[in-house]
Amino acid sequence: MSHLLEVQSATVAYGIKGAGSHKLALSDVSLSLPEKPSITAIVGESGSGKTTITRLMLSLQTPTMGSVRYEGKDLQQMDRKAFLRYRREVQAVFQDPFGVFNPFYKVDRSLLLPVQRFGLANSTDEAYALVRKSLEAVGLRPDDTLGRYPHQLSGGQRQRIMIARALSLRPRLIVADEPVSMVDASLRATILESLYRLKVDRDVSLLYVTHDLTTAYQIADRIVVMFNGQIVEQGDPEQVIHEPKHAYTRALVAAVPPPDPSVNWGLEVAA
Repeated sequence: MSHLLEVQSATVAYGIKGAGSHKLALSDVSLSLPEKPSITAIVGESGSGKTTITRLMLSLQTPTMGSVRYEGKDLQQMDRKAFLRYRREVQAVFQDPFGVFNPFYKVDRSLLLPVQRFGLANSTDEAYALVRKSLEAVGLRPDDTLGRYPHQLSGGQRQRIMIARALSLRPRLIVADEPVSMVDASLRATILESLYRLKVDRDVSLLYVTHDLTTAYQIADRIVVMFNGQIVEQGDPEQVIHEPKHAYTRALVAAVPPPDPSVNWGLEVAA
């Protein structure tokens, strides 16, 4: 089976100055994403290695041991042309919709600059047309969005602008690291729906990184559970959630509050 992007036997170690020792952020981890458009969710608590593996896949970090391959080619051995194509086809949506924008520029700049740098438009008008289509694809009105500064838009709008920015580059994969953790609960479903529709309507794969097992179950084709720098379980969402094999997965499932209001969550209210 061919893979779009894969991490092979990756270990990431951080040295501790003056101690002569190191800490493992990842330990011999392998993870592959299929060529066919799909949604893979990586779940786990803070410090489990989720962000480290996404940094490897985005080439923001290199493994201490092991390799990262795109379409079978090691990222570290790619020539400039192949690496630029990988950079365009693998895009990121980060957690913080407030910190990714430069407050001195209108949001137009964040949307237009990547399109122009990758040579996807022959003129400014053509670039704007592409950007407008991308904004509409994520449920934003271009006339109400373009020409504004980041502080004039809500957190949900800013996060969808970042999805539109990624979409305008015609990606094959979007890596979304906790994309809804810093927006209101009322907007989470809207943003997740936008990401889900990219697979259905545009054949774009999604790597969805989250600590929220519930949303992972709702949108993913496969769930990968990480704990202490290792993958401890992975598989179909129904299998992972309803028949968990690893003790950590069972603990994650048990920690999800039941939707039945008659069930006591064990919370004590002070008199």
